[in-house]
Amino acid sequence: MNNPQPWSPIPFHFWSVVFFTFGSIVGSFLNVCIHRMPRGESVVRPPSHCPHCNYSIPWYLNVPLLTWLMLRGRCKNCREPISVRYFLVELLTATLFLSCWLAFGRQSPKLVLVYCLLLAGFVVATFIDFEHFIIPDEITLGGIAAGFICSFLVPELQRAPSPAASLQNCFFGVIAGAGLVYGILRLGKLLYGRQRFELAPGTRVFFTETTVKLPDKEIPYEEIFYRKSDTIMLEAKTVELVDRCYASVPLRLSPNRLRVGDEMFNPAEVPYLEVVTDEIVVPREAMGLGDVKFMAAIGAFLGWQAVLFSLMLSAVIGATVGITLIALRRSEWSSRLPYGPYIALAATLWVFGGHRIAQWWLSR
Repeated sequence: MNNPQPWSPIPFHFWSVVFFTFGSIVGSFLNVCIHRMPRGESVVRPPSHCPHCNYSIPWYLNVPLLTWLMLRGRCKNCREPISVRYFLVELLTATLFLSCWLAFGRQSPKLVLVYCLLLAGFVVATFIDFEHFIIPDEITLGGIAAGFICSFLVPELQRAPSPAASLQNCFFGVIAGAGLVYGILRLGKLLYGRQRFELAPGTRVFFTETTVKLPDKEIPYEEIFYRKSDTIMLEAKTVELVDRCYASVPLRLSPNRLRVGDEMFNPAEVPYLEVVTDEIVVPREAMGLGDVKFMAAIGAFLGWQAVLFSLMLSAVIGATVGITLIALRRSEWSSRLPYGPYIALAATLWVFGGHRIAQWWLSR
């Protein structure tokens, strides 16, 4: 397959149709991964079913792209709406696979298949990160392992003359990806990892089921708790629960645990919480360990140059998105957007022309 000549008797654009069709089928499977992976469910069993009524979808109603359009985005059984995300993922994956064939098909069909695998991982990581603010280890750690295997089997992936040299580039890519992003993560956490609100003496803070109520604003928990380890911290002069009170105690609140002094509670079982304090500290984080492992996986496939390119370009993309949201008076949205999709987009641009962009920039 390294030599494209055996493919030449068949028209080039016959394979274009094949890759578009194959991509839509893979996209259908990626939808399963996007829905089930964050929930810890098997991506194999049970078979595809409606998320509303659990209707088991027969094969003739599981045709990528066409079925969603024919049923107008609704379940055949219960008529509940099916998210447009299912159609978009199938179309996006099909388009990416087709683009890989058009860009690299005459160079190396094996390289096309590896890039398709990588871009499929980007699609899953992006949509999961948007919805759940996580990138599963199956994508990141699995991606690192797959990067080593693919680098050995397809040395041109790393632009290397031999499998040994390709593995060496792969290794340095992993080190660069993990090391650089972890360093940025720790520095960012040190400098910007917490947001401190100084309050007037004797200020009352209320913790409702959905928000933290300060005197002049309410902060939804969804803007604070991106990860299970995120914690609100304060030193309380008084704490009032439904059945008890505390004086001069530290309070720590995370998604799954409330600590008042030395006592622990389940936040879901605390219907009322009022605190008097002069200061409250809430978590703030732009990147997480998932991004570290994600960049390491990108380095495993594409090498350290792609890591540097993706890191710099993702910062530019993130800044552009932030400025645009500010201009649209939607600056609060920027704090709800994960960083993984920016990295995935930057790495995708590297796949389709990053070397040429880097050479053009360095030659200026």
